[in-house]
Amino acid sequence: MDRGSPAGRSQPVVNADRPVEVVIVTGLSGAGRGTAARVLEDLGWYVADNLPPDLIGRMVELGQSADPPIRKFALVMDVRSRFFTGDLSAVLEQLRGAGVRTRVLFLEASDDVLIRRFGFARRRHPLQSESADGTLSAGLAAERTRLASVKTAADVVIDTTALSVHQLHRKLEEAYGDGTPTALQLTIQSFGFKYGVPLDADMVFDVRFLPNPHWVPELRELTGQDAVVSEYVLSRPGADDYLRTCRHLLDLTTDGYRQEGKRYMTVAVGCTGGKHRSVALAEALGELLGAAGDAGPADVVRVVHRDLGRE
Repeated sequence: MDRGSPAGRSQPVVNADRPVEVVIVTGLSGAGRGTAARVLEDLGWYVADNLPPDLIGRMVELGQSADPPIRKFALVMDVRSRFFTGDLSAVLEQLRGAGVRTRVLFLEASDDVLIRRFGFARRRHPLQSESADGTLSAGLAAERTRLASVKTAADVVIDTTALSVHQLHRKLEEAYGDGTPTALQLTIQSFGFKYGVPLDADMVFDVRFLPNPHWVPELRELTGQDAVVSEYVLSRPGADDYLRTCRHLLDLTTDGYRQEGKRYMTVAVGCTGGKHRSVALAEALGELLGAAGDAGPADVVRVVHRDLGRE
């Protein structure tokens, strides 16, 4: 143990070539810490909620030894934890002494908005029971007092009073992203309607209007992944137009997803049994999107076949 470190804590070992970054997320209850944590996680930060200060250095060490190493940590610290006193100086001194780049994000909002948010959520403030009269207003006042020094020392202060979730997302992406848009992951899933529509589908395309290879004896036992079946399905009248219309709709939809801060989308392509037509169209749509490269609607495209092999 390094006796020269704050409170006698051990110093985390940091690779000087690629320094570790730690963002401490704190602020008033109801001001958006949970949303901030989810956004940072989507941006590639490893998020830990209310980790005791004495374990932070150890967590950074473990992150460095992981494969691949974890170099971006977001630590949520607030009054819910009895370990959090509102004094971050020792934690910041320890991390900075080890070469860790640290930043403090403080989220706040007006009392009337926070009271309204607690009313919607129907939950108590963490300090409400400790206040003299047990009211929500008293709990908020106590929290503001306890966190006053943290707010003063924060690198970034965001007032969420008038912000929507999507506006907060964009502010956080600007502050803690790497300058490039977060990858949108698009899953194209074939399925059979007779087994039910996928519950997690954001968009559903129905290709049962195309002739069914099931009724072609030499194609019946094959699947949409076989070239002869794919050629049969895609050569039917309307198939190419439908495929390109799907691509156009995805261009429009994924643009909106990005603006709204959504990072995952599942597109379901269905036929009767999920063996021929939906498989062929899903594969063709995935190839069309993947071949588009940077011009495509998503950064990561994968194709899965839910019901292939069930017949």
